[in-house]
This record gives sequence, C-alpha cells and structure tokens, in this order.
Amino acid sequence: MSRDHQFFGSSVVPFRLVFLMWLSFSIEFYSGIDLGFLGILPRTFRGLLGIFFAPMVHGNLIHLVSNTFPLLFLGTLLYFFYERIAGIVFFNCYFITNCLIWLLSPRISYHIGASGLIYGIGVFLILYGLLRQDFLSLVISLVIILVYGSAFLYGVFPTDPRISWEAHLFGALTGAATAITLARKKRIR
Repeated sequence: MSRDHQFFGSSVVPFRLVFLMWLSFSIEFYSGIDLGFLGILPRTFRGLLGIFFAPMVHGNLIHLVSNTFPLLFLGTLLYFFYERIAGIVFFNCYFITNCLIWLLSPRISYHIGASGLIYGIGVFLILYGLLRQDFLSLVISLVIILVYGSAFLYGVFPTDPRISWEAHLFGALTGAATAITLARKKRIR
C-alpha cells in the first residue's frame, strides 16, 4: 500500500466526523432549527443524547471552523502513525470525555462542539510520544506542542463562560489516561 493511500485512509474517520459536523451546521442554518438540544446537559436524562451528538453541533461558523482543522489534522496523525490503536483512542476521547462532562460538569448548560475530542487526541499524541520515546513519536509530540501547546494549556481553565473548559479538561484527562494505559500495555507485552 502506498504512503499516499495510507494517508488518505488515515483521514477517513476524521473526515466523516467533520462531514457530520458541517451537515449538522447546514441543517441548522438552512432550516432555522437550533440543534443545541443535542448537546450535553449534565446530569439530565435529555442531556444523555449529547454524549453521542454534542461533537457534531456547533454554535456558529467560527466555532465550527476552529474545530474542523484541528480535528482533521490531529485525527489524521492519530490514524496514520498509530493505526493499530487509533480506534481505541478515538472512542475513548469521544465517549469517555462526553460521559465525564455529563457526570461531572459543574455548569448545568448545554456543552456542544468537538473540542473535548480534539483535546483528548492532542494530549494523547503528546503524552504517548513522550512515553514511547522513539524518534518519530517524539517528533509528533514536539510538533503538536509547538502548534497547540499553549491552547491546550490555557483551554482547560474557565476563562470564558461561553466556552466549555470542562470539555477541554475532561478531553485532556481522557487523552492522558489513554496514553498512559496504552503505553503500559505495550511495555508489558
């Protein structure tokens, strides 16, 4: 299989989610229906839907675009360089992050967007590379730190009431826990 074909194949999952994000936004825009009710509303029955759908719903075009490019970039890196474990990482960063938001967020308001997933994948890639300590993994970690490091650091603090810092924090914690768990399993084998 050629590297180009591998790279294209690595982008399939992130592109599918981005497609669903843009489709949801288009439905909202053209129909006038606010899909915010599909977000995570902590500790409520109706908020459980958000565990599945919140990453596909965005508040405005800037929010959507600011989630699109990091998701494509980080998701493709994940599937390209860590193909064997990428599905586990993506699943954890998507669902565990959203479950933590639903269970533990102190704010009872809708949490929408894919930034929890983005933080999860980003922190996973950074920490997993540092734990593996092979050259390529360290380079991936360094690139992500240079591109997103300060955003990942500042985004986990409550600075803007309209931004779900909880999604960022729980995504980062999920990514870190997944990296540590998978790095340990690799060492045990």
